[in-house]
Amino acid sequence: MSLRARTFGAALCAVATAAMLAGCGAEPVAQEPAAGSSSPASSTPSTPSTSAGSTAGNPASTPPAAEVPEQLRFTATTLDGEPFSGSSLAGKAAVLWFWAPWCPNCRAEAPSLARTAGASKGEVTFVGVASQAGRAEMREFVRDYGVGGFRHLDDSGGALWQRFGVTYQPAYAFVSPDGTVEVVKQQLSADELADRVGGLAG
Repeated sequence: MSLRARTFGAALCAVATAAMLAGCGAEPVAQEPAAGSSSPASSTPSTPSTSAGSTAGNPASTPPAAEVPEQLRFTATTLDGEPFSGSSLAGKAAVLWFWAPWCPNCRAEAPSLARTAGASKGEVTFVGVASQAGRAEMREFVRDYGVGGFRHLDDSGGALWQRFGVTYQPAYAFVSPDGTVEVVKQQLSADELADRVGGLAG
């Protein structure tokens, strides 16, 4: 074979090889747009959606936080050292009584409050919220003034008083079953208290 023939053959082979390489390079380029618009890309949002659906099913067994009024989302400790959750009052008729053991008005209204709480037991839940003293003084007050028929919370730090906007004592927070919370910052007579409690129970 002559030198010219060999040269022509080599050139022809190079052209054929280049054509093959160009064809290999064209295939991935054609697939890239297809991959970008394929189902994996469009299905990405559906995976979290499915996951969210399964997650949303889990809280169904427990009351959603949205059903608990903001003011009742607290934890505290009773004068007996037991844990207490404010959310346990959600959906119920309840009265929170804010008091201090040295307060003369609290002492004066304690007997009538105890009677009202006893008369509405099973219909309205009473909870005392004591502050501005030590636990020993609080427990002594409960014993001496006959208000041991319902739980009392130790709020010596004042966090719950602040949460309900209580600035002096006695004061009340009337909680309706529908989640409405009305704070009354004054002493109530026996009749006024009975009327308000009767409204909650009704």
